[in-house]
Amino acid sequence: MAELFLELFSEEIPARLQASGAELLGRQVCEALAALAPRDLRLFHGPRRLALAASVAEASAARASTERGPRITAPEQALAGFLRKHEATRDALRQDGGFWVLDRNAPAIQAAGLVADVLPGLLRRFAWPKSMRWGGTSAFTWIRPLRRIVCLLDGTVVGFTLATPEDDGHGLTAANLTQGHRRHAAPIAVTGLADWQAKLRGAHVMAAAPERVALIRDGLAGLAARRGLTIVADDGLLDEVAGLVEWPVPLLGRIDDAFMDLPQEVMQVSMRVNQRYFATRTPAGEPAPWFAFAANIEAPDGGAAIIAGNERVLRARFSDARHFWDLDRRTKLADRVAALDGIVFQAELGTQGARVRRIVTLAGVLAPMVGADGALAKRAALLCKADLTTGMVGEFPELQGVMGGYYAAHDGEDPRVAGAVRDHYAPKGAGDGVPREPVGVAVALADKLDQLGAFFSIGQKPTGSGDPYALRRAALGVIRIIRENGLRLRLLEVLRRIAPDVAGDVTAFIFERLRVQLRAEGARHDVLAAVFAAASDDDIVRALARTEAIAALLKTADGTNLLAAYKRAANILRIEDRRDGPHEGRVEPAILAQAEEQALYAALQQSKGALEALASERYGAATSTLAKLREPLDAFFDKVTVNAEDPALRKNRLHLLGALRALLNQVADFSTIEA
Repeated sequence: MAELFLELFSEEIPARLQASGAELLGRQVCEALAALAPRDLRLFHGPRRLALAASVAEASAARASTERGPRITAPEQALAGFLRKHEATRDALRQDGGFWVLDRNAPAIQAAGLVADVLPGLLRRFAWPKSMRWGGTSAFTWIRPLRRIVCLLDGTVVGFTLATPEDDGHGLTAANLTQGHRRHAAPIAVTGLADWQAKLRGAHVMAAAPERVALIRDGLAGLAARRGLTIVADDGLLDEVAGLVEWPVPLLGRIDDAFMDLPQEVMQVSMRVNQRYFATRTPAGEPAPWFAFAANIEAPDGGAAIIAGNERVLRARFSDARHFWDLDRRTKLADRVAALDGIVFQAELGTQGARVRRIVTLAGVLAPMVGADGALAKRAALLCKADLTTGMVGEFPELQGVMGGYYAAHDGEDPRVAGAVRDHYAPKGAGDGVPREPVGVAVALADKLDQLGAFFSIGQKPTGSGDPYALRRAALGVIRIIRENGLRLRLLEVLRRIAPDVAGDVTAFIFERLRVQLRAEGARHDVLAAVFAAASDDDIVRALARTEAIAALLKTADGTNLLAAYKRAANILRIEDRRDGPHEGRVEPAILAQAEEQALYAALQQSKGALEALASERYGAATSTLAKLREPLDAFFDKVTVNAEDPALRKNRLHLLGALRALLNQVADFSTIEA
């Protein structure tokens, strides 16, 4: 095996695209060089480079193949097309079994030749989300101007060029030269992966992204610990910063005490969004007057000048935040509500003002269902979007809701109202908590259900390829709020109050997201789908309880056999229904000839109590009753011939199986449950 090494050196690549770009490069190179059986792939990405290394065969294997062409009697045009397709001549053909046949022998290809042949086209077709052209002499595009290509096979340059005839001879050519840190701009000759990593390190470039991440994380944590502080965890920011610096140098700066009375969310978002700084906390969990960041250079003064410069920039940022904080509080949140009529929510759905009025109505409907004070729920709903008109949210959209909560508290609103305004967007993601206080629960549910109902009503449902209005996230938010608070809500009933035409579709969509969530949790999502198909239950808590009970039954031998018997009965009925069905009539006890069918009939009569138990949410009793069907079913299928010669017996036995199917279908659609 030989070591293939490839580096693409460019101007700064956006941090968010580096990892995905490296993964795509690795995948495409391995696919293009499949004949060389690449393995041991290693990927590297950073601010100015993507690179990979892999072990490849020294040559592709020689291959013999046979291509069958048209029939010998086929028109001449068909044969000519076959020859063109395979770039062959007629004298290369032979006849076999009435067909023209072409024998082909592909010789072994040396790895260097194959690499030089496939990489130019691969790089010219590389699918960055956005690419640019530069220089005016080449049609080649890349995420940022591409400056150098290193391509080596066991240390020997694989010399290919990106130039095409249309480029008038201009284009990059692969070589063995790379560059280090911007302060070390001299070209560096490398011989392979290990040499490349070592020489880049000597030129102040840490090539491996995980190493940069670890250095930043551990270095910042160490600096903070010396002052008795901790760094606020932010994995997304950590990855981004590691994509901005080639030689991370962790540093800690001071925040002026004058800004420490700003809301902590304002400080943290301002530092993160504008400057890529990490916030710090005291042992008590309070904001600390320090910020952490990573420089891209080792300064001779230990970073003193860099820290001072960043402190100066942060003072300016916090001064702006102070301005918005003071200015916004001069106008009460309630006085801002009217301005929402001037903010478009969505072209077909009107303004934010119209949306707020819908949320107020829905929050009033939901309040008694979740144990909330109706007047407070309506008040919180009225104020929940008012911070969209503030300067702070205009500057930092991430603070929607959060700032409304602060401003509501400043205005003297009831704490439950302020909390509901703050939390009504929650949960925003998997790691975000759900509202717990009833007023907050009512408003958060109203916000999300209105969002779902409104967009479904104008036909804007999510598709497999897109969800521009975040409706899946809204549905998951509804599910989590209900599940984690144990709420007994009739979703269909609620949705009919606001979107009657699409209430069923929205309910089904929410339950489909619940099924997806259960699958991610490793639970029986197929059983939930079966329960919903049978009962169309719009109470999530009850549907989950029924699902758990049936899933528990299916784990037992009785449940497994019951499912198998149901499927056997359903298959028989499906076949016989096509002949002379449907077989859904009344069972005649008088002509039940065999003891086994009499026993099954009696068991079915007793099992109707399972439906009553389900209706009263006595799930243990329901599944215990259903489990008792197992023995008579086993005996029935063992001893009874369903398709008896006597037409009356056959019909009655099919009706007996139909009664079994009908009973179980009221519990769940067992036909959709995986065995």
